[in-house]
Amino acid sequence: MVFSSLNFLFLFLPLALLVYYLSPRKLRNAVLLAASLIFYAWGEPLYILLMIGSTVFDYMNGRLIEKYRHRKAVQSTVFIASMTGSLAVLGLFKYAGFVVDNINQLFHLNIEAADLPLPVGISFYTFQTMSYVIDVYRGKVPAQRNIISFGAYVAMFPQLVAGPIVKYSHIAAQLESRKVTLERFGEGAELFMRGLAKKVLLANNIGLLWAHIKAEPIEQLSVLSAWLGIVAFTLQIYFDFSGYSDMARVLGKMFGFDFMENFRYPYISRSVTEFWRRWHISLGSWFREYVYIPLGGNRSGLVKQLRNLGIVWFLTGFWHGASWNFIIWGLYFGVLVMTEKLVLLRWLERSPAAVSHVYTLLAVMVGWVLFDLEHIASAWHFIGVMFGSGAHAAVDQKALYDLSTYAVLLVLSAICATPLPGAILTLIKQTWRTAGIVLIPLIYALLLVLSTAYLVNESYNPFLYFRF
Repeated sequence: MVFSSLNFLFLFLPLALLVYYLSPRKLRNAVLLAASLIFYAWGEPLYILLMIGSTVFDYMNGRLIEKYRHRKAVQSTVFIASMTGSLAVLGLFKYAGFVVDNINQLFHLNIEAADLPLPVGISFYTFQTMSYVIDVYRGKVPAQRNIISFGAYVAMFPQLVAGPIVKYSHIAAQLESRKVTLERFGEGAELFMRGLAKKVLLANNIGLLWAHIKAEPIEQLSVLSAWLGIVAFTLQIYFDFSGYSDMARVLGKMFGFDFMENFRYPYISRSVTEFWRRWHISLGSWFREYVYIPLGGNRSGLVKQLRNLGIVWFLTGFWHGASWNFIIWGLYFGVLVMTEKLVLLRWLERSPAAVSHVYTLLAVMVGWVLFDLEHIASAWHFIGVMFGSGAHAAVDQKALYDLSTYAVLLVLSAICATPLPGAILTLIKQTWRTAGIVLIPLIYALLLVLSTAYLVNESYNPFLYFRF
């Protein structure tokens, strides 16, 4: 089940909220845990046992680490066992097939790997349980003694499927005490409708253009078609993932939690470094705190800093999927970030804003080709067509037809990827306060009606990050 579905919007969510608010405060974590397990079991009935097992495993590890705080050998053994166990489960389901396939190709073997479906959200909830154990081991947070509260943290359905990755230290206090005001609920409802509209009205529709172009043989694409396709995917993945993250943050608010912002208008960035401070912020924060800084960060000289960045970007790519295109995608951005750190950032800071924006968008769009086209040869071929190498033509009738069909949606999506719509809404609220009281709710009601109408009539409703 995804947030942008009729079952979720008009059945599961209203019932979950009703039971939650009718329950005594002491039982609300239990209600949230039960709702989360039902949400997960809706699409993954068998793998719910895996999630429960991971929860119990790291709950016990946290308690043992705290219990043996003054016996370092025991504490370290439990910590290593916890990290090994969590990574082993993630590796088995997500990476085992990839590793076996590469061993077979390298050594001309025929080892068979079990074809295990990937449990939804495993990358996210594994990182959350790992961050909890690490923080308990460091003494940053006390171990959670209530297994129901810990289970609610791990399985919490608002951020279970696609994040943001919530560190235990950020919501430990909220698990014990939280409240929802009418004002916070209203603000959350506005953000939810914005997120739903981004996902359903923008991402789904602009994604049709990319799906259409990607299905064509690459050698039959014109330069214009290639650019239209990757621009469409660039907008689709942003509205798809950021819209879902907005809805996740809102659902958290409805249950009394504050989740971190996961996207901050990344396409207005003037460097790749800035882009990654604005894109999937919770993942970048996780790798910085639990990988980059423990490796030494930037404290041990330039060479080791570049090594640490290389490791982080390799892991960032590999986290996204068990495929060489994701690894190359991660290393590609790692090289760009390191190059900017060494040379480019100083030049970009002095260059006109238009130049740095164009550079960043070009770099990001090339990266998205590597991200979405699984076969490396196809990705390089597509990138070549974008720049005129191996293209069927510079412009053809098909590309002109696609451009005329999607021009309005492309322009509207590009505008909505900037802070401009939010600034307009703020201006309406501040300038025409009385009118804004009526107009703003009408705008959000219209977004909800249009999104619902789309979901009723259309079958194309993918969620790109579901596979991670």
